[in-house]
Amino acid sequence: MILLISVYIDLAIGLILAFLLLSLLVSGINEAFVRLLGIRSKFLWAYLRDTMDGSEGGRSWIPSKVADVFAKLPFSSDDPRPVHSPDPAPAVVEPMPVDLTAVPADAGESSPAVAADSGERGTGTAAGAAAGAAAHTAAAAPVTGGGAVTGEVAPAIDMTARLYERLQEIDHPKGARTSIANIPPERFSGAVMELVAAEEDGIDGLLAKLEAIRSPLAGHLRGVWEGAQRDTQKFRKGVEHWFDGEMQRLSTLYARYVRWVVFALGMVLTLLFSMDALEYGKTLLRDNAYRAGVAAIAGGGGDGYAALKERCAGAEPGLAEPYRCVTESLSSPALVKIFDHAILSVTMPPEDSADPSFRWNGAAWWDRLITPGHWPGYLLTMVALLFGASFWWDVLRRLTGVRGNRS
Repeated sequence: MILLISVYIDLAIGLILAFLLLSLLVSGINEAFVRLLGIRSKFLWAYLRDTMDGSEGGRSWIPSKVADVFAKLPFSSDDPRPVHSPDPAPAVVEPMPVDLTAVPADAGESSPAVAADSGERGTGTAAGAAAGAAAHTAAAAPVTGGGAVTGEVAPAIDMTARLYERLQEIDHPKGARTSIANIPPERFSGAVMELVAAEEDGIDGLLAKLEAIRSPLAGHLRGVWEGAQRDTQKFRKGVEHWFDGEMQRLSTLYARYVRWVVFALGMVLTLLFSMDALEYGKTLLRDNAYRAGVAAIAGGGGDGYAALKERCAGAEPGLAEPYRCVTESLSSPALVKIFDHAILSVTMPPEDSADPSFRWNGAAWWDRLITPGHWPGYLLTMVALLFGASFWWDVLRRLTGVRGNRS
């Protein structure tokens, strides 16, 4: 009974190691692709564009389909990320250049600032652009000392760029655009408070200007401000908690998209390596039986001689000698042969060779691929890879009793 339990434990560990290796390969390819194209950073700043400045022409910056996340977003010329700046954040935060005397507090879609904002972002029509230009001309600049309104055109406000100015310290150079892919909630709330400090009327002044330019952030901050009972310290903590919740929601949405990509990569690698989990399990059991036979012979018994003879009968001429056959077999367990059926198989070198040997295995690989008997094993492998490398490492750690480091 104990021997039977040991066999099944060996089988479980072998399968878990196989799934762990393939999951690490899938995760590595996915992470390399994400880092190379800056997908995670673009996804974050697409959300910030929607939250700080609103959608562009009625179209959300955040992709709505998997194809948009990993095909359109990485290669689009309309990058949502601000331009990278190697300089530290400006020491003095300038107030938002919005003249509230020209924009009523309850301004709707017809207000000059709103029309200017929509015209700047682009409505997709010539009429929208003309309306935006006319509104910019009509909008007043900041009030001068005598209360008169100058004739200067009020600039369009890029709230995302203003936020980035307060986060430049945590950025590092990686191309022409920012590489920030994660903003700590306390850092975001600190940046908001820095923008608040620049306004003469504090939080109320910032909220009024955000509402004037029709920024979606105004509604979020207004709710936090009223929920904090107009207390500054509670407001900062409220902004921090709100942003933390938004980042968790965004991470869940991103993980949902990534799950499909991981499944696609797992399917491709499973088929390329022709990894049949059921067949591999049988190989593990045969390998265990063979080793048990060798151990029986070493212990003075003859029960394992038949298995040893069968194993060495079909070996290469140089390995037909029992001692070399046993040595080679014990040094090449089933785990080492996991990729023997790949389209490009790799054979571990024997003792007298320094380099592994590569062999094109296209014909045999294709035969395995179109054999229906292997399809259930392929499906099992693809499903197993969906759990990820961290899951299989945790299972392996629990099964073997390996304890993680405790801080």
